[in-house]
Amino acid sequence: MSPDKMITMANQIATFFASQPGDRAGGVAAHINDFWEPRMRLQLLAHIKEGGLRLHPLVVEAGSRITAPAEGA
Repeated sequence: MSPDKMITMANQIATFFASQPGDRAGGVAAHINDFWEPRMRLQLLAHIKEGGLRLHPLVVEAGSRITAPAEGA
């Protein structure tokens, strides 16, 4: 997936959860863990590790709770 598309999708999720009560970063992480395929999660985690340029702060905060797929997945 193009980095721009990935960033847009992640930021849309964060924008939604920013308006919700409770653990907003947890909601972002849960949504990404539930609905993003392993390659997308790996790409997002790599982008966060590189500094998370242009990502909503909730996406960056959620990064520690996004599940990296197992090797070979």
